[in-house]
Amino acid sequence: MHDDIPLTTGRAARVLTERIRPAIHSHRTPLEIAAHRLPGEPIAAADGLALEFEPFEAGSPWGPAWSTTWFRVRGRVPAEWAGRRVEALVDLGFDPNMPGFQCEGLVYLPSGEPVKSLNPRNQWVRIAEEAAGDEEVEFYIEAAANPVLLDYHPFLPTQEGDIRTSSPRALYTVRHMDLAVFEPEVHELALDLEVLVELQAELPETAPRRMRILQALDDALDRLDLQRIPETAADARAALAEVLASPAEASAHRISAIGHAHIDSAWLWPVRETIRKVARTSTTMTELLGESADFQYGMSSAQQYAWLKEHRPEVWAKVKDAVATGRFLPLGGMWVESDTVMPTGEAIARQFLYGQRFFEEEFGIRSRGVWLPDSFGYSPALPQLMRRAGFEWFFTQKISWNQVNRFPHHTFAWEGIDGSRMFTHFPPMDTYNSQLSGMEVAKASRQFRESRVASGSIAPVGWGDGGGGTTREMTGKAERLADLEGSARVQWEHPDSFFERAMAELPKPPVWVGELYLELHRATLTSQHKTKQGNRRTEHLLIEAEAWWATAAWRTGADYPYDELDALWRQVLLQQFHDILPGTSIAWVHREAVEQYERVAAAAEALIDRAQELLAGSGDERIVFNASPLTRDGVPGLGAASAAPPAGAVEVREHDGGFVLTNDLVRVTISDAGLITSAIDLATGRETIPTGEPANLLQLHQDFPNMWDAWDVDRFYRNRVTDITGIDALAADIRDGAAHVRIARSFSASALTQELVLRPGSRTIEISQRTDWHEVEKFLKVAFPLAIQAEHTAAETQFGYAKRVTHTNTSWEAAKFETSMHRFVHVAEAGFGAALVTDSTYGYDVTREADPDRGVTTTVRLSLLRAPRFPDPETDQGEQSHRYGLVIGADIEAATAAGLALNTAMRERTGVPVAPLVTATPGILVSGVKLAADRSGDLVVRVYEPAGRRVAGELRIDGAATIREASLIEDDLGEIVHDAGRVAVELRPFEVRTYRVGVSSGARMEG
Repeated sequence: MHDDIPLTTGRAARVLTERIRPAIHSHRTPLEIAAHRLPGEPIAAADGLALEFEPFEAGSPWGPAWSTTWFRVRGRVPAEWAGRRVEALVDLGFDPNMPGFQCEGLVYLPSGEPVKSLNPRNQWVRIAEEAAGDEEVEFYIEAAANPVLLDYHPFLPTQEGDIRTSSPRALYTVRHMDLAVFEPEVHELALDLEVLVELQAELPETAPRRMRILQALDDALDRLDLQRIPETAADARAALAEVLASPAEASAHRISAIGHAHIDSAWLWPVRETIRKVARTSTTMTELLGESADFQYGMSSAQQYAWLKEHRPEVWAKVKDAVATGRFLPLGGMWVESDTVMPTGEAIARQFLYGQRFFEEEFGIRSRGVWLPDSFGYSPALPQLMRRAGFEWFFTQKISWNQVNRFPHHTFAWEGIDGSRMFTHFPPMDTYNSQLSGMEVAKASRQFRESRVASGSIAPVGWGDGGGGTTREMTGKAERLADLEGSARVQWEHPDSFFERAMAELPKPPVWVGELYLELHRATLTSQHKTKQGNRRTEHLLIEAEAWWATAAWRTGADYPYDELDALWRQVLLQQFHDILPGTSIAWVHREAVEQYERVAAAAEALIDRAQELLAGSGDERIVFNASPLTRDGVPGLGAASAAPPAGAVEVREHDGGFVLTNDLVRVTISDAGLITSAIDLATGRETIPTGEPANLLQLHQDFPNMWDAWDVDRFYRNRVTDITGIDALAADIRDGAAHVRIARSFSASALTQELVLRPGSRTIEISQRTDWHEVEKFLKVAFPLAIQAEHTAAETQFGYAKRVTHTNTSWEAAKFETSMHRFVHVAEAGFGAALVTDSTYGYDVTREADPDRGVTTTVRLSLLRAPRFPDPETDQGEQSHRYGLVIGADIEAATAAGLALNTAMRERTGVPVAPLVTATPGILVSGVKLAADRSGDLVVRVYEPAGRRVAGELRIDGAATIREASLIEDDLGEIVHDAGRVAVELRPFEVRTYRVGVSSGARMEG
């Protein structure tokens, strides 16, 4: 009998593919087609329905890249089809193997009601459940000709990724638009066979259950007349009924399925196309909810709901109704499914704040968990931030993509840098686009790491990225897999219900401490530098604008610009989506992102200027506003004081063709090649740079990863490196009280200039670099060898830092050959340290070398620029700018202060000094000062401990009548005792606290 197994399964697969599925629709008749090709951008549905249409024939081409064609489709149901289910079958030129990455359509009725989407895996439109016969048919299709950019070989450079460079040729050909009779028994037979064929393939070779399924398949196929499939389908199904009715084992793995579409907010399409993808998929999912009684669909990202509300109100109405029934589920509680590695802590707080507020205001609900299946690694600060925002669970699956190490848990507690723990689940299915295939279902059971103590896992089910989400085939498979012998049990279930059960099953789950580092996509910390630079700049500008306006509102009674700030924040939060900020989208996306950052920056600068004008008043004294929370150059943090000349002096002298720069704290030697060969802390005499290993050394690597050009850098890139030491110009002078050294270099196809600056009273040698970048598949780094035997680096992350060892003792450490930072990375040994600070760089690497005479050298390199060719063949080409610096003799506090100084502004104007509204004792750092999002007028103040140690101190808030503990998203957690605005604060290492403050009567005063 065993010899017959391949024959049985081969026969079943062929009959299913070649005979049964094509017979699901019968008695086809063509429809009449007319078309209108839009010359520009998409238009509103009402305008599309009112267009003039010209005749169009099936078999005709349509759709240059990124264009829209509206089709009008008409016909009549044949009278003899009365009582039958009738569907329209539409093939716009689909490739069934590429759902989500090609043309798509949204069907509208003449009334303007959206019906469902059309895509490669969903090519039908219901016309009548029971046709009357002879009725007229009319519908419209808004068809988007999105080009295929991720083909079977996904890494070929293409100019199709921007409407400005895409070709005008038509990309697609309409194959057919027909009416057809839907044969329900044939459809059900197809699902019966598919489930059983896939199930038996996962069972042990000689298992009795497998043998019985194979026999049933043979029996069913023997009953099926291939020339009369609709007539014999029911009899064939009867032969399968017994094996389909056999219940699952009591111990079977339990899969909590949730409908899913994973629509990237931008990626291989622009934001404007995502808006339409969301509309298309949401329409189909609301339609499917009506056809499947127990199906539940989940969609994250408040931004996507907001797009529907603004741009597609006819779809929004359907979604809002479906949410009210409890079956269309807003998930995740974030504005977008953002990157979590690069945004600041304040930005992560806004992702939660704006996401949860939208869900609460529009639907009356909040998300209980963070749904983030596809971001490129997860910050170790995130557990605390999720906890303090009120979330109970976290879901992702991306770590299953690790190149080297297999993550040891699927359900566990994730512990962050402050000790907070978040209950977390990774689906053992290793996908967020499940089709409920037999392979996926069996994999979930087989791989689940906590199977000794927990009963199940989650499966996000549906085609992603505009592929249409869940299909009726998937809901049909779920129905059969609900209780089937040999399979895991599948049920549609809200993730909240799954997590409640999992928490009860694992009251003491296994613990993972520290970052969830993705051993893949490491180059996302560097690709598309202007996008990353725009993010860093606008984050700090908006935090600064909030602080000055909060001060102005409390001090002068000025109207806080809620609407302006909200709109700007929402734009920045959108750009933090996990394929925009990481630099992995098409050229169009990044072109628009840079434009948006410029607009946001200009608007934020204008807001800052208006607030400071209010605060400064009409005085004529030269004052300086300090946006840092730390005192700097005699100016209090978050306040303004009289401008004063810099303390101390700086000297520049020539030395061996180079220069020596000296102030009261440090002495820096720059060679005739423009390299830093010495950096001495004068108080201790300690040298920072090892002999013979110059710093500020630019290095160029060949960079052609195995896969995913914009995403990946592979370890072998280090095998080929060119040190950039040639110099075109070198000069120095003293300007504005600071020492300046100017350097010009040219290399390969590119050129750059650097200005090195040492200021009075500063430990930082600052470097401003402008690069005219014209490389292809190259990686530019800048190296700082340090005479420091560092056991670890401390790289700033949200509200603290992440420690990473500098050795590669294990495969886990060796895999971290490119890691993340925010404003600084610090290295130290007992008694001495140094730091690198940066205003727009997120990637760095560290290596150790030992010499018997000099000991260990720790080399830290900042990642500056890349030149991948997919998906944007012009990535980073042209003018680029960076600012970074070496902080000599720095402890962690000095590194924190220097990082803040490089990223926050000192602004001069005339007026009177402004005392800070909020101050904190040393060791407590103010992160944000704003007015509450609920527009109550309350002040919101956030503080944290940045150095990784316990601290007790005081926070002072001028004019405070009441001070209340608050969540990260500003919920009131209870009143705190204070003394005239002074409140005692005790913080654990890296702990974050948020306060809501009520103003006292008569407390407002001129600043």
